[in-house]
Amino acid sequence: MVAKTRLIEGVFYALSAVGTLILVTLSGQLVAGASAHAPADLVRDLRDSAGTVGVLAFCAGATLYYLIFYRSQLIPRWLSVWGLVGTALCLTAGLLVFFQSIAALSSTQAALSLPIAVQEMVLAVWLIVKGFSTKAKAKAPTAAAELHPA
Repeated sequence: MVAKTRLIEGVFYALSAVGTLILVTLSGQLVAGASAHAPADLVRDLRDSAGTVGVLAFCAGATLYYLIFYRSQLIPRWLSVWGLVGTALCLTAGLLVFFQSIAALSSTQAALSLPIAVQEMVLAVWLIVKGFSTKAKAKAPTAAAELHPA
């Protein structure tokens, strides 16, 4: 399930990037004097919507990751909880943008997304420096044995 949300996230981010490239082409047509306001607005809305759906897919996948981290105790619980709170705030921001309550890339969206952005960087440093918990690794074989008794 997590891999599928990452795939969906990537597809919509790519669609958002393509929308940006199309906007560059349309802006060249506007400079040349062509009437491209309506198509440009449509592509901009497509880009913003695709980016928002990508953020929502990221939040879904990240929530699953942090739930797994919380239950398995592979990382400290405070770091997992921080991730869960951050994804909830990011999801809130994404839904507010999706339903046009706030503007895409607004300061409100940035403020709501900041906790998960910082947490993701802290998690990366944590995993590089400390790695996964040795207690959780030691418990893993017994947990697998409970799921699939011989």
